[in-house]
Amino acid sequence: MKSEEIPFVGGPLDGRTLDVMVTATGNPPKVYKVPVPGEEGGETVFVYVREPVPSGKAVQLVTRWRYVFAPDGKTGREIRWPWSKDKDKGAE
Repeated sequence: MKSEEIPFVGGPLDGRTLDVMVTATGNPPKVYKVPVPGEEGGETVFVYVREPVPSGKAVQLVTRWRYVFAPDGKTGREIRWPWSKDKDKGAE
């Protein structure tokens, strides 16, 4: 498998660069989860979301990626079907 060095921004991995496996298309995964063992056998999961590295050009193909820390653990990538009930509203 091919890997690529990806920088991490924010959270406990801020400023580090890790080798991340890339997909068949050459892109890293959209979400990167880092499990960390906690006290009393518990586990904490830090969530990072992929975003393109900004450059000076207005329009270009994305050639570089970075991961940005999501402190709330939400990736914002849930599928919303029109017939699904809202989780926030509850059962009415």
